[in-house]
Amino acid sequence: MRTQGVIGAVVMAVGGMCPLVHVPIIGNWNYFGIDISLGSVYYVIVVLALLGAFLNKTDLMRGSGWTAIVWVILTLAAVWFKSHDYFSFIHFRNLINLASRVVKYKWGWMVIIAGALALITVKKPAVKSEFSSLPN
Repeated sequence: MRTQGVIGAVVMAVGGMCPLVHVPIIGNWNYFGIDISLGSVYYVIVVLALLGAFLNKTDLMRGSGWTAIVWVILTLAAVWFKSHDYFSFIHFRNLINLASRVVKYKWGWMVIIAGALALITVKKPAVKSEFSSLPN
């Protein structure tokens, strides 16, 4: 078991429950508040990272870390496009941009990125040579 992988996966799981987006009247949203399918895929990535940590598979942990970063970037783009599309009934571009600025990104994204970086930096275990234990 790689301790760094377990810590990274747990930090990512906690980050998904932290506030990610603030909508003024509705309040703070976590990954499931943004979209249930986005949150479900995110937590599948977290479970894969945790599985890789318990099975000592560094490639699975690193791949989960990179996949989580790509998924976060796609989610941030989806939130941005959705907030601009939500106010598309306004016919003036400046008013759309002004209205979409009320949706604020919160600190939970940094927690997720910290967990993903912990997963990406997991090192492979050192391979022992069979000749190192031979007597001189």
